[in-house]
Formats: sequence, C-alpha cells, structure tokens
Amino acid sequence: MPVLPQVKPVSKSTGGGCQTLNVETYGGGLWYTWFDRDLGLAGRVLVRDGSKLQHRLVKIDKPVLRIPMLAIHLQKNLYQEGFKPNFQEHLKPILATMRKAPKPAANNGNTSSNTSSSSLAAPTSPNGTNHATASADITDSHHPLLLQMVADELGCNVEDIVDFELNLCDVQRGVLGGAQDEFVFVGRLDNLASCYTALEALTDATADGSTLDSETAVWSVAMFDHEEVGSDSAQGAGGPVMRDTVTRVARQLAEGEEGAVERTLRQSFLISADMAHAVHPNYADKHDSLHAPAFQGGLVVKHNSNQRYATNAISAALFREVGRRAKVPVQEFCVRNDMPCGSTIGPILAHNLGCRTVDVGMPQLAMHSIREMGGVDDVAFAYKHFLAFFRTFSELDASLDVDSLPPPDIKGIIREPACSHVH
Repeated sequence: MPVLPQVKPVSKSTGGGCQTLNVETYGGGLWYTWFDRDLGLAGRVLVRDGSKLQHRLVKIDKPVLRIPMLAIHLQKNLYQEGFKPNFQEHLKPILATMRKAPKPAANNGNTSSNTSSSSLAAPTSPNGTNHATASADITDSHHPLLLQMVADELGCNVEDIVDFELNLCDVQRGVLGGAQDEFVFVGRLDNLASCYTALEALTDATADGSTLDSETAVWSVAMFDHEEVGSDSAQGAGGPVMRDTVTRVARQLAEGEEGAVERTLRQSFLISADMAHAVHPNYADKHDSLHAPAFQGGLVVKHNSNQRYATNAISAALFREVGRRAKVPVQEFCVRNDMPCGSTIGPILAHNLGCRTVDVGMPQLAMHSIREMGGVDDVAFAYKHFLAFFRTFSELDASLDVDSLPPPDIKGIIREPACSHVH
C-alpha cells in the first residue's frame, strides 16, 4: 500500500465547530504535503447482505476532505523554527461544519428492522458473560455523514456497513508536465508504477500463446502489501505467500519429485522492482556524484554492500545483459557513505527464498510526497526491460555459467610452521 493516512477505527472527532476525522499515519510520508490538498477517500468496506458479508471496494473521487494550513499570521516563527505539525492534533481533515452536517436521527427507543436484522450473536464465556455488544452501532465510531457518503457510493444502506479500511487520497488527476511533456506528476508512483509496468509486460509477453511453447520457466508477478512498514504481515513480502506459491507450483509440475522445490528456487531469478531516487537538481550533494540516476535514463540497478538491497555482481550483470540485448539503458545507484540507505523487499525475499535477486527501480523525485514526479521515458524503459526479461531470460540464463568455478590450482607444498611455544 502506498504511503497514505488511514481513517482510525474511531474517527468521529470535532473541533472549532467542524466535524473532523481522526486518522493514523502509515509509513514514512512527507505529511506536510497533505496540507491544503483536495482529498477523497478510498479503500474496502465489509457490507452485510442478508446472512453474508461482502467485501466491496470504494472510492469517493471528489474533494470531501481538506487539511488546511494555519495562516502565516498565526505562526510568525514558521521560517525560523520550521513547519513542525503535531500529527495527532494537526492532521485531522475537515469533513463538514456542524451547522451544515445532517443532524443525527432521534432514537425514540424503536429499533429499525434493518438494525434488528443486522445484529450478530456475540461470543459468551461458560459463565454467560457477553464479551461484545451484539448490536454495536457503527455511528458511535464514525460521523453519520461519512457513513452516508460511503453507503451512497456503494448503493447500500448505512445499516449494512459492518466495518471498513479507508485511506485519504489526493483526487487531483495525474498529468504529463514539463515544457516537453516529459514528466509524470501524480501520487503513488511509489510503487504503483513498478506494479503497472511489470503487469503490462507479463500480459503482453503472454499475448501470443505460442510464446510459452518452448519456455522452460514459469513467469509470474507478485505484488505485496506493507512494504513501507517492514513487510512483516500475512500479505507482506515477509509472509509465507511467495514461498508457498512457488512450492505448490513446483511440486505440481514436478509431480512430487524429491528436491523439485529446492532446485526451482535455486534456478529462479527475482527482480525486486521499487522506485529509485533520481538526483535532485537543487540537492545534488545528497547523491554520490558517480551514482546519480537521472530522468529518462532507464531503470536503476541499486547496490548496497550492507544488504539494504539484494543486488550482487551476478544478478546485476544478468539484468544489464537483458537490457543490452533489448537496447534499453540501465543506470547504477549506490548511496553516499554519509547518508542513510533505504531498503526494499528484495533482501527479505532473497533471504526467504534463496534465489538470485536484483533490486531495480525507475528514477523519481518527491518520493512519499502526496504528489510525486517521474519520467515518461523511464516508464517506457521499465516496460520494455521487463518485457525483454520475460521473453529472453531463460535463454540468456542457460547460456551463462556464472556459478561453476574450476578447482584451485595449488602449486608447491603447504608446510605448517613450527610452533615456538613451550608446552
């Protein structure tokens, strides 16, 4: 999931005559960029349909929320002290004024048929103690106006909403920019751009059914959640889903042959595709001058000897060779020794799977801002590189013998020096 604020389980809050939402920050966002932006909501909702619960996706794609900046007149020392908002108190988006928000319906002690039919039996202990309120009203936790907007978008009743996971999102459309229309200005490039190009490449690589007739490998794209917070979740890269999937496929294709899973992992090759830091023209000193990726220069191969990236000489060479044969440029990145280095899911998956891995990414600026900046050509280069990887890697890999080393040619006799210690 990209870096977005998430609506808390109890979001109903007020202040200054306004209804506001209590939100939680997710990941390491540039949260000051969320001020004075037109914000909508998107996520998933659990909806009751008779005796079943449905999982529904929702997006309110209009500016229903806003986090306004405090006027300069009320923070005279802004430029001396810097903008330091308290994310608990100052990041609450305004939903509506109390004057305009619909008044809650009066409860005369009558429970509607919808509410009655939606009650669920709560678990009880052996002594009969009830551990949950069976007919908990979701309007106790969220503004009725918020719930009504979600219900209207889904075409259901408010009473049908059981729970949800909603995130704030910028509703401004992505555009091409720059004097030559060479840039992409849009939110969540990190890392939807990699997901898009990889999936498009896989789809197009298999468009011709005959492509797979002579293929000896299995092609796949895996997209994980929670990369921004460590990946240790059921659906994150640190979870079991990737290895479980490879295991099941390998066992099925090998018809249960012993060692098939281990050999499959040993022969596999993983591209960990995340975005990369392009050199910033106003902060060029933040990059090693010899490792400064630029826009329109192709995918960036990321290196880090402290294993923040999983790239090594073998995986980098194979990835570059794919690009060379496809006539696609490649760039190199290595962090300055006096700067911290980010990381990706590459080392996590390489550790869990034991397969060859290369970390790469499209160069971008304003990473984790509400609105990021990428290069048009780099999106095309990524697509072409991934497409070439699917179509040509098996042949390339078979032609290279990068793991077999000849036995050492030892000359002479190794003598153990005499020990001078007295025993």
